[in-house]
Amino acid sequence: MMKLMNCTGTRYALIFLFVLIFAGRAAGQGDLPDILYNGTLRDQMSYIQEKTRIYEGYRAIREDMFQKIKNNALDSLNAANREITDLKNKAEELNARIDTLNNSLQNLGQQLDKMTKTKDSIKFVGISLNKIVYNTIMWLIVAVLAGLLSIGFLVFKRNLSITIHTKKEFEDLKKEFEAYRKASREAREKMSMAHFNELKRLRGG
Repeated sequence: MMKLMNCTGTRYALIFLFVLIFAGRAAGQGDLPDILYNGTLRDQMSYIQEKTRIYEGYRAIREDMFQKIKNNALDSLNAANREITDLKNKAEELNARIDTLNNSLQNLGQQLDKMTKTKDSIKFVGISLNKIVYNTIMWLIVAVLAGLLSIGFLVFKRNLSITIHTKKEFEDLKKEFEAYRKASREAREKMSMAHFNELKRLRGG
């Protein structure tokens, strides 16, 4: 009789302890750390990695934290998509501008070739100019256009590099998030099964 009472008392004590643990966890669900609101996604991942525990090869994470990081990741992915679209549009605009400058440069080159074959006195915008002066002006215009073309090409190359880099980060972030979500789901399932088995064992004991 005494052993039965001790066993029953131990069982109730364990059940009461589990209730306190689960109640404490439930009470803490409402508060999220500031880093999940203000930190970068990489900082948030590092925070979760430091603050969560690994149980039998699985990492357990609070549901509210997981949902917050999930929303943050989706926001980052959407922002990256918008940035990639903007960069593509800018690249298209720069390509069109480069084509226009190329056409202008080609036309000026053709005009320059024709003018060099004329006589020394050349009329330009109704003004008679010496051939050397005219050629100097034309070559200056060609040099300016060539400089603009070079600047446009450099800007295009830079934007293209940024686009490629952003796309790579987007793909890496997407893979990392999918792996993290899978691991979190498996961890929750493992923890739920462990809790169920423990409760079953306690009730059977």
